[in-house]
Amino acid sequence: MTTTAPRLGTAVARLLILAAALLGTLLAGAAPASAHAALTGSDPRDGAVVATAPKEVNLTFSEQVAMSADSIRVLDPAGRRADTGEMRDLCSGSVIRYGVGLRAGLPDGTYTVAWQTVSADSHPIAGAFTFSIGGPSATSVALPEQNAGGGLVGGLYGIARYLSYASFAVLVGGGAFVLACWPRGAGVRPVQRTVVRAWLTLTVATLAMLLLRNPYTGSGELSDAFDLAGLKSVLETKTGAALTSRLLLLGAAALFVAVLFGSYARRTDPKERKDLAFGLGLGGTVVAAGIAGTWALAEHASTGIQPGIAMPVDILHLLAVAAWLGGLTVLLVALYRAPSVERSAVERFSKVAFGSVLVLAATGLYQSWRQVGSWSALTDTRYGQLLLVKIGLLAVLLGIAWVSRRWTQRLADPTPTEAGDEAEEAGTADDTRAEAEAEAEAESEEQSEEGMALVGAASGPGSETAAESHPDPERAAQLARQRAAVATARRKRERDADPERAGLRRSVLTEAAVAVVLLAVTTVLTSTEPGRTEEEAGRTGSAAGSAAVPDRPVDIRLPFDTGGVDGKGVVRLSLDPGRTGANALHLFVERPNGKPLDVPEVKVALTLKAKDVGPLPVAPDRIQTGHWSASGVQIPMAGEWTIQVTVRTSDIDQTTIDKNVKIG
Repeated sequence: MTTTAPRLGTAVARLLILAAALLGTLLAGAAPASAHAALTGSDPRDGAVVATAPKEVNLTFSEQVAMSADSIRVLDPAGRRADTGEMRDLCSGSVIRYGVGLRAGLPDGTYTVAWQTVSADSHPIAGAFTFSIGGPSATSVALPEQNAGGGLVGGLYGIARYLSYASFAVLVGGGAFVLACWPRGAGVRPVQRTVVRAWLTLTVATLAMLLLRNPYTGSGELSDAFDLAGLKSVLETKTGAALTSRLLLLGAAALFVAVLFGSYARRTDPKERKDLAFGLGLGGTVVAAGIAGTWALAEHASTGIQPGIAMPVDILHLLAVAAWLGGLTVLLVALYRAPSVERSAVERFSKVAFGSVLVLAATGLYQSWRQVGSWSALTDTRYGQLLLVKIGLLAVLLGIAWVSRRWTQRLADPTPTEAGDEAEEAGTADDTRAEAEAEAEAESEEQSEEGMALVGAASGPGSETAAESHPDPERAAQLARQRAAVATARRKRERDADPERAGLRRSVLTEAAVAVVLLAVTTVLTSTEPGRTEEEAGRTGSAAGSAAVPDRPVDIRLPFDTGGVDGKGVVRLSLDPGRTGANALHLFVERPNGKPLDVPEVKVALTLKAKDVGPLPVAPDRIQTGHWSASGVQIPMAGEWTIQVTVRTSDIDQTTIDKNVKIG
């Protein structure tokens, strides 16, 4: 009983449906272009209440970012700009910090800081927070609901990124498959179409990314894709330079494809063919490495630790992926559309794929260490979880590849003799008889037509013209149907007579389906914050949050009125350094005119309502008139604390005032 392969149309349709469903699931669960740089601190901090207006607002990031004149905006409670628009570069060593000056004479109230920038690995990041001067107030500022890099533009940009990865793999892997494994494939039309379409897709996807880059990192409006000023600014960035370089290299790739499927395919002299193959291989490798380098230049590998090692490793990783998965795609096309592909070609590709897997294992291990950094990040961060999914898919892919290799080994066994083939074909009586009858009928029709043509020729020129001017459309259509039936029967017989090749087709098709999903996961990984960065940002935000504001205590101002004589005034409280652990508390009691006010007693209590902690009493000591202090005030955990101050101005007159303060 012979084994048959699935029909190409049905199989490809199922593959596309499966890929679309899984890709949609992955992208639906992914945040649009998650940041690779993270905001680790600010001065003032989110939710802080300061007694007086600061001179500037500073932001600290985990990695280098590209800032423009409008990257940081400070808005007053009415939504008006409160900053001067003057960007200040405060970076020092490994500390990445930028600031913007504030206008003088800002009134009390709640201010909103909105920021948007691009991280060093090309992904847009944005955010907003508030702080208050004097005390919180109502604000009319509405924060944007859409994340940076999201919306329609973000979706289109993500699709273009996926298509560029996939088409690069098919372009490079297809060319390598023809040169290294199946030189005769350079003259096979389905293979030619596959590689040329990959080149076209990569070119169109790169152009789309270049046009969408401005709205993707800025406004998010699709109409801005045709803003020439925005396009000019994109071309001046690292990502714009990488995309432009990719387009130029694709011009060289077009020349490579033209020679491969033109001059090389037509060469018959073995020596000339070998020399041309060497030149194509050398030039193609340089062009492919250059195109892969455009990703390494603009994304993960260009930032973080060890970029000098990471960039060439990333190029090797991409080339290995292309050689394996791109070659696999062309092999699948050849198995279905060119059943005469030599068994030796499949064997050679099996060796190429095995070498690619070894390179992928080595480079992938290094990249995983570099991007994850710890076992906890592997399980507790989104990047680590996606990486585990990718590793699982890779394991499945290797298992299927092992099955394909077993089918390849069967193909490599000695083939039956021609007599044996004829005997086996004779056993398939139904198909052979149907084909023979169709061929006989087609030949009879052809001979009949030839006879009519000869009679017409013998009758003279006039008779020939008459025969040609009165063709029989019904007979021509019948002959065409018979020829199509012959071709279909022949293809079916060839497919059914080779169960090993049918099994290889199925395993390669399954391998390609898993590869499509694997590429989808890889695309999502490249737009997800690395685990190492996420963990470092988390540690900085909790245990080391003061690194961004090392010398700024929490300052609050609390007006009070006890109702008695000389009972009005203001309490100024300072908590230094204003974070978890031990703090020094200083409290100043002043009259409305700013002069010190001597009061009999002052008490302070701290409460964290969200965690049911407190009130924690603090009994400050009187230092001098109007000045009270306490050392070693312990704040056990971060959160929004309520600071209550009780002021007694006489034996019977006292009041309690409070304010919420966010403490890191």
